[in-house]
Amino acid sequence: MTALSVLDLSPITQGSTASQSLANSLDLARHAERLGYKRYWLAEHHNMPGIASAATSVVIAHVAGGTKTIRVGAGGIMLPNHAPLVIAEQFGTLAALFPGRIDLGLGRAPGTDMLTARALRRNLESADNFPQDVVELMGYFQPAEDGQRIRAVPGEGQTVPVWILGSSLYGAQLAALLGLPYAFASHFAPAELDHALEVYRTRFQPSAQLDKPYVMLGLNVSAAPTDAEAKLLFSSLQQAFVNLRSGRPGQLPPPVENYDRDLDPMAKTMLAQALSCAVVGSPETVRQGIDAFVRRTGADELMVTAQIFDHAARLRSYEILADVHKSMSKAA
Repeated sequence: MTALSVLDLSPITQGSTASQSLANSLDLARHAERLGYKRYWLAEHHNMPGIASAATSVVIAHVAGGTKTIRVGAGGIMLPNHAPLVIAEQFGTLAALFPGRIDLGLGRAPGTDMLTARALRRNLESADNFPQDVVELMGYFQPAEDGQRIRAVPGEGQTVPVWILGSSLYGAQLAALLGLPYAFASHFAPAELDHALEVYRTRFQPSAQLDKPYVMLGLNVSAAPTDAEAKLLFSSLQQAFVNLRSGRPGQLPPPVENYDRDLDPMAKTMLAQALSCAVVGSPETVRQGIDAFVRRTGADELMVTAQIFDHAARLRSYEILADVHKSMSKAA
């Protein structure tokens, strides 16, 4: 049965604070651990008023330190924003603190707008060096060789699984070439999903880390006792997407009844495309949606995200999904 994991953007809701958001993230991680989710990933975004996970490595330490068994990692670190050695040291330190529990997903996008990217990056051309930077970073995790002049300490000799993240064919090709697991951002950019999976699986070359293709797919899931309640909860994410794509990023807004009914056609089309893979509804609706998505894609793992305004409702959504997943596993 396809494994379930959690992708958390550590959302800052309207009227709340980053402190509360980070406390909620730890609470959700503990909840996910009890429910049997496989891993808990946090994402690097910058200059986003509604996202508290900009210092991703720090938040990973916060979550890993407050949990016991669940794997914790980055989904992902936007590598062009950083020197590979710095990330090797950060994740080497995390692996030393939490052995056997740390994952490192790497992305090529800036995770922000271009103005902020200029403030973050050494130079904007660093994205062109992404493949070389990935290889350099992975090299720092290898045992040091005699005479090696640059070493990641902590980092060298650490087992830190590296993933390639993407929303296009670029990441699929690189993950296949390097023999790495591949995570596709179908939760917000599903257009190239089927093509990317075909490219990754057909071109995959086994490596020391992985002997056959392994695919994780991002998926928005909003689950509630009824379809109507789940749709209402989902409207917070819909609003956030429209605000972001309109150049008005903000904190996660409260849900609105029938939000999409009065949207202009352009916004409706954008949401229909960006969120086409979302699963929204009651337990039975969620079961049908998950089953259809897995049958279509053959995903090895689902990285589930839920941008839900009310923290209690967010916890309940993941609990409903876990119950659905258990019943599907028994049936299988």
